[in-house]
Amino acid sequence: MLPERCRIGVIEDDPVMGESLLQRLELEGCDVDWWTTGREAISGLQRLEHDLIICDIRLPDMTGETLFHDVVHEKNAPPFLFITAYGQIDQAVELMRSGAGDYVTKPFAMDDFLDRVEALIRRKVSEDHDRTLGSSEAMLAVERLLRRVAGLDSALLLTGETGVGKEVCARFVHQLSPAAGEPFMAVNCAAIPGELLESELFGHEKGAFTGAHARHLGYAERAAAGVLFLDEIADMPPPLQGKLLRLIQDRSFHRVGGERSVAFDARLICATNRDLETEVRQGTFREDLFFRINVIPVQVPPLRERAVDVATLLHRFTQEFAGVMQREVTGVSALAEEAALAHDWPGNVRELRNRVERAVALTRSARLMPGDLFPEVEQSDDRASAEIETLSQVRDAAERRQIHRALRATDGQVAKTAELLGVSRTTLWEKMRRLRIGAQEPAP
Repeated sequence: MLPERCRIGVIEDDPVMGESLLQRLELEGCDVDWWTTGREAISGLQRLEHDLIICDIRLPDMTGETLFHDVVHEKNAPPFLFITAYGQIDQAVELMRSGAGDYVTKPFAMDDFLDRVEALIRRKVSEDHDRTLGSSEAMLAVERLLRRVAGLDSALLLTGETGVGKEVCARFVHQLSPAAGEPFMAVNCAAIPGELLESELFGHEKGAFTGAHARHLGYAERAAAGVLFLDEIADMPPPLQGKLLRLIQDRSFHRVGGERSVAFDARLICATNRDLETEVRQGTFREDLFFRINVIPVQVPPLRERAVDVATLLHRFTQEFAGVMQREVTGVSALAEEAALAHDWPGNVRELRNRVERAVALTRSARLMPGDLFPEVEQSDDRASAEIETLSQVRDAAERRQIHRALRATDGQVAKTAELLGVSRTTLWEKMRRLRIGAQEPAP
């Protein structure tokens, strides 16, 4: 079975073959674009992102090989599956050495053809999931920065609203670093009472205080040469801020009640949902500590500003929880996706993940419906009293859905989205402002 929501480009000038491939792939649930010339294909590929290109080697205006070499250098180039005649096998093999995904020889069995299509698409989806934190341009920019600094020892400060995925970013850095095999110790400074946080962070010696019946190793020591992740750093009590500053400066600390200095070998990554510069001005956070932890600042954007990621995460979490819970939930309905795109997600990715987990656990449908994701929205069973939307509301909803879809197709690039929708960039911005649709680039 082909992955849901995949988009395939077919480049085939034979009307019988092209129509046959189009119909079969659409029956498999794919969105298909069919072009009969190489020039049409190149133009279409610049407007939309595809998961796979199925291309005949011989085209009326150019060869498939020429088109492949023209497209393969583009960002996020899709894999190619070439359709060849028997006499073109050597050429197809050479194309595979150049990076093409696979080839089939005419005539071919449709089942074998679909198996090859599925294998190439699933390989691309797997690679995309492994290497990215999101599909939006904003999260791709965050990922690129994190990849650049993953091999460093410098302190990293992740900022952003609650639930945007700051700990996910910290773990991403850890996995990419040379210390990936070392521990990752996460401490929520807001969840541990202030009087216990010092002992949990630095550990204590036997007899250091009432109830200290044995030596206890703190998070800083257990992190070894890995990562010490301090979440909600703004909630750390001021007295403990000074001790953290000393740990950073001296790369060592003392257990509570201890006299021997203990080396600190881990990398420090901090996170907060608050404005630390404001906290510094108000005197609740030490300025010298702020400068020490803010060596490499990374702002993680809220989910409402990266609508491109909503559908991607919605389908990913649905598949994940369906597998974990062994539920026969095959996907997400179009209505549920539209409801998700219209939601502001104040709890960000954490809220989305929690809603999907609950929906998969409780749904009675094979595909998630709006009521599964948003059960708090009351829906009257009395159709006679159901609220009728105005034509203006219906038009706005339709425009909102179409703009979201176009933004997903262009990775949130407004200029390309405007071209895809056939409107000017200014007109698109006006509609996005009116419909409260976020984007990843500033308004003109």
